[in-house]
Amino acid sequence: MTLWAGRVGTELAPEVWEFLKARDTELLPYDCRATALHARRLAAAGLLSGEELAEVEQRLAAIEAVDADDEDVHSAIERQLGELGRRIHAGRSRNDQVAAAMRLYVVDACAEATAAIRSFALAVVELAEAEAGTPMPGYTHLQRAQPVTVGHHLLAWIEMLERDEARFAFAAAHARPSPLGAGALAGSTVPLPPPPEQMRNSLDAVADRDFALDYLYACAVLHSHLSRIGEELVLWTTAEFGFARLAEEAATGSSMMPQKLNPDVAELARGKAGTALGRLTGLLATLKGLPLAYNRDLQEDKEPVFAARRDVRGALGALTVLVAGLELNRDALAAAAADPLLAATDAAEALVSEGVPFRDAHEQVAAAVRAGTFEPPAELAPRPTPGPGGVHEALAAARARFG
Repeated sequence: MTLWAGRVGTELAPEVWEFLKARDTELLPYDCRATALHARRLAAAGLLSGEELAEVEQRLAAIEAVDADDEDVHSAIERQLGELGRRIHAGRSRNDQVAAAMRLYVVDACAEATAAIRSFALAVVELAEAEAGTPMPGYTHLQRAQPVTVGHHLLAWIEMLERDEARFAFAAAHARPSPLGAGALAGSTVPLPPPPEQMRNSLDAVADRDFALDYLYACAVLHSHLSRIGEELVLWTTAEFGFARLAEEAATGSSMMPQKLNPDVAELARGKAGTALGRLTGLLATLKGLPLAYNRDLQEDKEPVFAARRDVRGALGALTVLVAGLELNRDALAAAAADPLLAATDAAEALVSEGVPFRDAHEQVAAAVRAGTFEPPAELAPRPTPGPGGVHEALAAARARFG
């Protein structure tokens, strides 16, 4: 079924039909919600009776599928509403209809992402609390740099995840305004009441996909963070680092090598970052040259958004299991953290506290390191917040923020 068959006097060629047909089944519940809102507007304007509105809402609640003969979910809904479906489209277009459904979808996807981020963050917080004081080397350039603790390191993951949560909140806020009432591009003469948070400009209402870009951007940054976390988990679970052991429910083996326990979850989380970035740049490229208002190119917003939601759900769920079951090797961590060169900066700063200019102190310690005569200070000075010295307080604050 199509909604424009009255204008075209013949069936489309199969090749054209297959090319134009939308892959938008995931929008069905959101289009039903938008259609219910539109039906209430029609009833408020006297274009549907109370009984008809009740029947529309009842039928919408029962719609569960799209047939192969339906061009898109909009066509499926109108067909399944029967005779009332022939009246439901008054005062609207597929242009504002699909924009409304996509906005509802993105708001829901943002809420789902936020819930998954919080679950993952809580798993990280719990591991950080258990290992708050466990020493480990901090790294720059993947070279041992200064001593930190596992708790302090994991809190850096929490900071990234909290920024991700804020980005999804931003995307959801920008998806909430409603395009209903914009019609195809210039509104409608049908005197319908405005929907809540109606968009100000009808051309923008049907053409805007910034909210989808905001969502894909939030997904891309989240995946870049999960990629960094995944990379560290890959490194920590190698024999060369030996800092952690994978839980078997979050690892795989080799089809050939019997000894292998592979960090596939962390690796695939790392790999998803490139795909997430591609979706964002792809939709940006689609949008960059479109004249106002609606163009069929905008159909390309759906599949990247749908796929992004699936990947966010999958990556966060799997990583939550991985981190919750991670076993840290405290002996290996302590041995690495005992490297005396990790205290070189402390030695230079101790000289500074005695009045030595920092550059002179730096050169003295560097000379001792080159000569192999460096001796670390007997006692390391504390590093207050935001350094590792405030880890317990920072963890308590993080626990409070994540509930």
